[in-house]
Amino acid sequence: MKKYLLSVAAAAFIFPLHSAEASNDNDAFLDAEKKVRYGSYQDFKQAVSNLNHPLKPYVEKTYWQRHPSIKHQAEIEEYLNIYQHTPLEWPVRKAWLEYLKDNNEKAAYIRNYRETSNTELTCTYLDFQLDLGAPEKAILNQVTDLWAVGKSQPNGCDSLFSTWRKKGYMKEETVWKRVTLAAQGGTQSLLPYLKTLLPSKERYLADLYLKVRKDPSAAAGLYRYKNKSAKEGQIAIYGVKRLVWRDKELALKAWEKLEKIFKYSDEEKADVYYTFALSLASSGHKQASFWLNKVPKERLDSKLIQWQLGNMLKTQDWEGIAAFFTGKENLSLGQQYWLAYSYAQRGEQQKADDIWKKVAANRDYYGFLAAARLGLPVDLNNQPLAVDKVLVDKVSNAPGFKRAKALYDIERFTSARREWNYLTDTSSDEEKLAASQLSTDLGWHDSTIFTLAKIKAWDNVEQRFPFAFQDVFERYSKRSKIDVAWSIAIARRESSFAPDARSHANARGLMQLLPSTAEYVNKGSVTSSRLYQPKTNIRLGTSYLQYLKKKNHGNEVLATASYNAGYHRIKRWLPDDAIPAELWVELIPYRETRDYVKNVFAYRQVYHTRMGREGNVLAPLLKMKMGG
Repeated sequence: MKKYLLSVAAAAFIFPLHSAEASNDNDAFLDAEKKVRYGSYQDFKQAVSNLNHPLKPYVEKTYWQRHPSIKHQAEIEEYLNIYQHTPLEWPVRKAWLEYLKDNNEKAAYIRNYRETSNTELTCTYLDFQLDLGAPEKAILNQVTDLWAVGKSQPNGCDSLFSTWRKKGYMKEETVWKRVTLAAQGGTQSLLPYLKTLLPSKERYLADLYLKVRKDPSAAAGLYRYKNKSAKEGQIAIYGVKRLVWRDKELALKAWEKLEKIFKYSDEEKADVYYTFALSLASSGHKQASFWLNKVPKERLDSKLIQWQLGNMLKTQDWEGIAAFFTGKENLSLGQQYWLAYSYAQRGEQQKADDIWKKVAANRDYYGFLAAARLGLPVDLNNQPLAVDKVLVDKVSNAPGFKRAKALYDIERFTSARREWNYLTDTSSDEEKLAASQLSTDLGWHDSTIFTLAKIKAWDNVEQRFPFAFQDVFERYSKRSKIDVAWSIAIARRESSFAPDARSHANARGLMQLLPSTAEYVNKGSVTSSRLYQPKTNIRLGTSYLQYLKKKNHGNEVLATASYNAGYHRIKRWLPDDAIPAELWVELIPYRETRDYVKNVFAYRQVYHTRMGREGNVLAPLLKMKMGG
């Protein structure tokens, strides 16, 4: 699932209009918050004493974050204790710790410190403990872990690191560990400095690492390995594993020689076999099967097994599929489906039907495909968990829920989501279920979907697949002459119906449109704020689906894949010789697009059935061909 940045633009479309009373309460909160931001301690005390609002703790947060003072130590620490682990805690705690550091309040700093990813605060914590007489060994061992990372650490840690080094804790193996971390995915610009910390006879290794990092083909130059040492072998493995993604033939030739000149352990070899198998299989290389078979059974994960299956499907090796999967336990639905398919291709129809019948019982892409093969009706298995009304009342009165709702009301969505996530992350499964009912009632569809996923309430179908913005989808799907179940399924997959969704690729709104795509479809400029408006986003998204369907000659499978990966890329993926559509979907080289197409068609079936329609929307795939 994508992660989204949250925009304020969609507020009016998500949340109900506020009552006059609620609006007045919110005005009082906003006035109090503004007053304490730059006001005195007396202004702060007056503001909070007169305020009766769920977000009163946010007024206190604003003041303590901006005005920490040792004079008010007891009040600040009481606040931190009350709101420990909530979204309110860390902004105040960070400001308090920085104040205590600047004022050299060592004991208070140590008492108020909590484990954090902020390295500089951690360094100060350890430094102050040393100053106050903590056992040196216990502290400096922790410093080793802080120093041995693949990136530069804050300047505020320099004095601590200096003490650590003078005390003799910078061992050769620690330096080498940091060299390795910096070279293998860390900050490569750190390597020249780390080189100076290595023994003089090993400094060439930092140069070699840097060269291989910049150009993996350097790993194929055997003359670079002067001593055939274990560390050289480590660099060689790192390089050849990167090289196989860029130049497969050179990597294969290089490994054949490297394996002979270095004494690699079975584990190191297995690591290379795994990477080679993944790279070769994902690109359809002729040696993919050879390398897949070299990977030890214990290293075969779902990713490799999928490529193993894909490799055999590409060659239509039905015998191989049957041999590989028959008798194995815990097969995924996809693996079961294709095992049955292989049986059918071998003329063992009863075996195939028996497996497909089990798969068809699942509300899933493969379940719907299997049902279509057997002519069975679609069963959504809608069996929602019973919600305890007492718990719904309890959750609705929880301070965290009240804060989340109040933050939504004033359009502070990032803070609201943090409160919601804290509320659900610290709740029992029964309380999460109750919370999902509240979010459903309020129209927070994405919160409902994510919360139900946390408790694996997969059979709460109506909540997980709501008819969000149904009138708008129906209007514009009809105008674009596309199936409304398809357009809703796209939005469900793209944004989980969060109108303010924004991806890291800058796609926006319900149907996740890039601004450039929106302007192309609109034949004119479209402001970013309009893309967060459901009406505009759905209008443009359905028009884009219509465009892609037309570009793909009416093929909605290809149009769906194009919506995710782009039309021109999809055209390159079509084979020269025609193959069944379901086989083509399974062989889509990008996992994201492969899963996207499966999910959209599964979701489309759910909406198709929920609309009271008969039939299986995946049935056409069984007769459809791709390519050729």
